[in-house]
Amino acid sequence: VLIAIGRDACTRNIGLQTIGVKINEKNGKVPVNDEEQTNVPYVYAIGDILDGKLELTPVAIQAGRLLAQRLYGGSSRKCDYINVPTTVFTPLEYGSCGYPEEKAIDEYGQQNLEVYHTLFWPLEWTVPGRDNNTCYAKIICNKQDNNRVIGLHVLGPNAGEVTQGFAAAIKCGLTKELLDETIGIHPTCAEVFTTMDITKSSGQDITQKGC
Repeated sequence: VLIAIGRDACTRNIGLQTIGVKINEKNGKVPVNDEEQTNVPYVYAIGDILDGKLELTPVAIQAGRLLAQRLYGGSSRKCDYINVPTTVFTPLEYGSCGYPEEKAIDEYGQQNLEVYHTLFWPLEWTVPGRDNNTCYAKIICNKQDNNRVIGLHVLGPNAGEVTQGFAAAIKCGLTKELLDETIGIHPTCAEVFTTMDITKSSGQDITQKGC
């Protein structure tokens, strides 16, 4: 990445102040409640313009669809802004779904969390002899809710594909026990999530000797 300049929402010259819609003066984004409603009850906002929400096209599409269904279809379903699978398509991909560890600690308290993690070695890296401790996987579990998985993170080949699959399981209430009971496909990168047994709190070594 050579430069990341960010972006502001172009909301200051479209008349929002005339009808009293509040914006975040720092970035021009619009604060909303959990139903995308602004401080003016009849004005809603969706997509990248939302203050504190994810700037992802699929999120905007989903939020817009659900908003229309609530306004005109009698639905009560709201957009889930937490369990959103996303990937950074760097040469070694990074994928995540759910809470980052830091936000999970803020939300639930460190004493209520168990974090499992490991380094791993993709099979296709064994022939060229690439470093076997470059890829990383982590899950964050809520101990107060049957060790439900509230965050999943993976750094490795095809992280986007791996994350998309596990995202559906997380939406269904995936727990550590269910992961342990799942038979892995050997030898895949995703298999590592079915064999994790080292917690961060234990301080044990997570380096790997083979695939």
